[in-house]
Amino acid sequence: MSTYCRIAPGHPVHHSYHATEYGFPQRDETILFERLVLEIMQAGLSWELVLKRRLGMREAFSGFAVDAVAAYGEEDVARLLADPAIIRNRLKVAAIIHNAGVVQQLRAEHGSFAAWLDTHHPRERKDWVKLFGKTFKFTGGEIVGEFLMSLGYLPGSHAEDCPVQAELREIGPPWMRATA
Repeated sequence: MSTYCRIAPGHPVHHSYHATEYGFPQRDETILFERLVLEIMQAGLSWELVLKRRLGMREAFSGFAVDAVAAYGEEDVARLLADPAIIRNRLKVAAIIHNAGVVQQLRAEHGSFAAWLDTHHPRERKDWVKLFGKTFKFTGGEIVGEFLMSLGYLPGSHAEDCPVQAELREIGPPWMRATA
């Protein structure tokens, strides 16, 4: 069983995310953007810290509304960097604002962020990493891999013997459909 599948069940911070979100397909732009933001914020830090600050980040980043974040200016950056409820890193904050604008472009070109992901699926992890690197800022291999696993585009979110994996088999996330 994967390490996360061993520690998350019953854990006060990880349990709900592991059991109801991680690996489950999503189409909603706000949720997709939130996951991207959370993964960017996690770089170099613990996932537990990110989950503990998730509500603060949701409030600070306008509920992860792409259009609102894309419109942020220098005053918003200053506000974010002064907000102890979030992870305050200038490079991450700048990347998140930039990436909101990218999501707007993807929406205009493909109809939605989810449709853009679908256009490029299935794809090997290394190819996803290259694509994200050309498309977004602050999206290295770990960030891209976890983002895509968290949404069911890549396998590996749960161990085969994890009870959540049985639920995912019934739903059939994109990676399962691609290998069927």
